[in-house]
Amino acid sequence: MSQFDYDLVIVGAGVGGHGAALHAVSCGLKTAIIEAADMGGTCVNRGCIPSKALLAASGRVRELRNAHHLQALGVHVGDVTFDRQAIASHAANIVDKLRGDLTNSLKRLGVDIIHGWGKLAGSQKVSVQTDVGERIITAKDVILSTGSVPFVPPGIELDGKTVFTSDDGIKLDWLPDWVAIIGSGYIGLEFADVYTALGCEITIVEALDQLMPGFDPDIAKQAKRVLIDSRDIETKVGMLAKRVIPGSPVVIELADAKTKEVVEVLEVDACLVATGRIPATKNLGLETVGVETDRRGFITVNDHMAVLLDGQPVPHLWAIGDATGKMMLAHAASAQGIATVETICDRPRAVDYRSIPAAAFTHPEVSFVGLTEPTAKELAAQEGFEVATVRSYFKGNSKAIAEGETEGIAKVIYRKDTGELLGAHIIGLHAADLIQEAANAIANRQSVHDLAFLVHTHPTLSEVLDEAYKRTIAAH
Repeated sequence: MSQFDYDLVIVGAGVGGHGAALHAVSCGLKTAIIEAADMGGTCVNRGCIPSKALLAASGRVRELRNAHHLQALGVHVGDVTFDRQAIASHAANIVDKLRGDLTNSLKRLGVDIIHGWGKLAGSQKVSVQTDVGERIITAKDVILSTGSVPFVPPGIELDGKTVFTSDDGIKLDWLPDWVAIIGSGYIGLEFADVYTALGCEITIVEALDQLMPGFDPDIAKQAKRVLIDSRDIETKVGMLAKRVIPGSPVVIELADAKTKEVVEVLEVDACLVATGRIPATKNLGLETVGVETDRRGFITVNDHMAVLLDGQPVPHLWAIGDATGKMMLAHAASAQGIATVETICDRPRAVDYRSIPAAAFTHPEVSFVGLTEPTAKELAAQEGFEVATVRSYFKGNSKAIAEGETEGIAKVIYRKDTGELLGAHIIGLHAADLIQEAANAIANRQSVHDLAFLVHTHPTLSEVLDEAYKRTIAAH
């Protein structure tokens, strides 16, 4: 008999913890998962899943109200109306179903689900505060998978109704006439897409000096034209929301991001705070093993997701997902969880972050994998090679033309000498699905010179990437 209650205890049942638990069971580990809130974490309950449901419904409204596009296809529709509550219920029902599926998959495989607040109680020990008191569990290995929460900058006051984060936004409790969105990252862009499709006016406030700062500059430029300039959206760039006061109206004091001087006061119906996320790493008992988070609150880990103390791995203690700040994406957390379990089972595996794709599920979608052109050039300067880029266009793609959806480009970034694919960036119809091919190629460190000779189905949108790869040959 083992001296421990479990081989593996996972604190946090989000996508990362769930993926780790499933893989652990398949590897023969006796596993328990501890969750203080809803099974499924942010992604299932307040993030990826409900937001995609809202985007799907509002996207249909946008499409059916685009008379010009439909008439070009020979389709005529009358007045298109929608039921806000039914759209909100659609998202909520999907969350309930997926949360249930996730819980059942764990139970079916024999993972013990423990409801309560889990925290370290020393080496290989976890304390769980449940409704009936404290319980100490021992485990050979412990994975911390506690996720993240929305970041609310100082000066912004939330009331959950007129000033709120994405956690409340996905409930779609009401449709304000005029919504200010603070932040132009994925969350801000997706909510702007939903709100404008359903008839709201938007003001996007971005503190940095360019919109969509995380995107490749060429893609950001195209996205601004397609997703912002063509819609009922105004932008305030280089502006800081110094104070946001809930109410009717919501009062927003905008300051110059450089001088911090207030230059404008906005009065809007509602304000969505989409300023990124911070790790949920408080009250985890890290001090019981001598570990502190970094200055931003992230748990420091090595390439194998082992928690570090003074640069050295803490035996049998691991952390994955948003809590580590490596790459704050649900599928990245899942990959980290699986890699960690492999390492626990003496098959060390690290995660290749360059090959993990990301997407904004706007209409059209935006996706990318690997390096942007500026980061690729930085790497090239360090390592002594040249970077080349090519672009291909949806307007030249037969399937996009047939669909009447020709807005978009694919940009491929590669090494001039070896042809190694360094990055791919797409804005256009189904960009989130198209990017996977490039992600797999980057994972295998393939050359565009080989990718150019792969055969793609005709006519499909996948030929947008095929065309880009083929242009790399013409470029040389």
